Amino acid sequence: MDYRLTDQEIALAGKCLERALAKGAQKARVTLNKSCMDLIGTLNGEVDKVTHCLDRSISIALFVDGKYGSFSINKLEDNALEDFIDKALGTARLLAEDPCRDLPAPGRTAKDAGKGTELGLFDAASLDMDAGKRLDIALGASIFKTTEATSAWVLVSEEAEYSDSVFDTLVMDTQGLCCRHTESSFEYGVEMTVKDTEGNKFSGYWWNSTPRLAELGAERICAVALERAVAQIGPQTLPSGKYRCVIDSECASRLVTPLLSALGGYALQQNNSFLLDTLGKKVFNEGMTIMDACRRPGESGSRLFDSEGVATRERAIIENGVVKEYFINTYMAAKMQMDPTVEDAIRPMVMPWPRKGLDRASIISMCGEGILVTGFNGGNSNSATGDYSFGIEGFAFKGGKITRPVREMLMTGNLIALWNGLLAAGDDARPCKSKLIPTLAFENVDFSGE
Repeated sequence: MDYRLTDQEIALAGKCLERALAKGAQKARVTLNKSCMDLIGTLNGEVDKVTHCLDRSISIALFVDGKYGSFSINKLEDNALEDFIDKALGTARLLAEDPCRDLPAPGRTAKDAGKGTELGLFDAASLDMDAGKRLDIALGASIFKTTEATSAWVLVSEEAEYSDSVFDTLVMDTQGLCCRHTESSFEYGVEMTVKDTEGNKFSGYWWNSTPRLAELGAERICAVALERAVAQIGPQTLPSGKYRCVIDSECASRLVTPLLSALGGYALQQNNSFLLDTLGKKVFNEGMTIMDACRRPGESGSRLFDSEGVATRERAIIENGVVKEYFINTYMAAKMQMDPTVEDAIRPMVMPWPRKGLDRASIISMCGEGILVTGFNGGNSNSATGDYSFGIEGFAFKGGKITRPVREMLMTGNLIALWNGLLAAGDDARPCKSKLIPTLAFENVDFSGE
């Protein structure tokens, strides 16, 4: 079934803009979202739950008499929308004036996203999915009933979910903007739990997500999750000290997200950013480059426009350690008296360094001895100072080889100092993730353990 936006729904969005102007708004922007997800959850190779979710809503941003308000409704009927806009305008007029609120200049908005399919992220296979095909994928990927116990462990449980989704977004405004993004998604993830000879349980998770069904590879995912669970048997805690640290690509975004947040307009304007006043300055290691890889056809997470409809562009966020970009939307730009950019990093990508072709194994070999972090267990970072403290799990390695699992350790320090100790960035970022962060390696990282 086709769950993309219909011509009738798109026409209703246009009517919302017309009504807003007719009833006193000087400017307006409408965002029309529609999504559908079908999910099958399995437990130990048997169907455990089935879910069908269909969501549809319209949000409208109103600029009226120097005031601004944003409102949403999920009842897309002509009479309901007319009453909704009347009430929204009435509420907006009660608010305080805010001269910094405005639509983005038309010259900044996307002109190449009229169809929604320009990036090639919609797979027609989503139109042909039915209950039988979903069951074949969900049950066919299971290995619970075929996995035999060993002398070291027994498989306790296999919890998995298969889902396929369609997302369709349309953004229109009263200055002529009309841009659309349509994407399909097929996802399979599983958590495998094993028990060792002493009754201790260990879990491993693996997943994949792709816009194209043919690239899902669900049949391989359970085996990887099982391997990750078994590898954790027999964990130990290492002595406290400074170690070389390798961060697995599966969790490395935890160290990048705070950087991107600190480059955002809201944090900068509130003086709540450890990267305040760093634009154009060398702050990090020479080898650190983060790009916004936001316009790559066929790659999930790519976008031609942000939430305001501003056109994205591939650019350096940090280049050779120099901060090159702040994320300043139209509102923050007016408040800060700066040039606007885009609202946030659409698809950040840490570039390989010191050479391409490095994967996790080769980086561990390069580092020789240290700690491989494969997951973060809680913790936080201070947005104003960049100080962090994260619980970790992972493995010790020596002689370039993994030796034993470790857990119940804390990784602490400061993000600027951490990134200035960057030793390597791999070439193994997973394309299914919204942030393309590869395996990373750092020097002299503080760990608290025994």
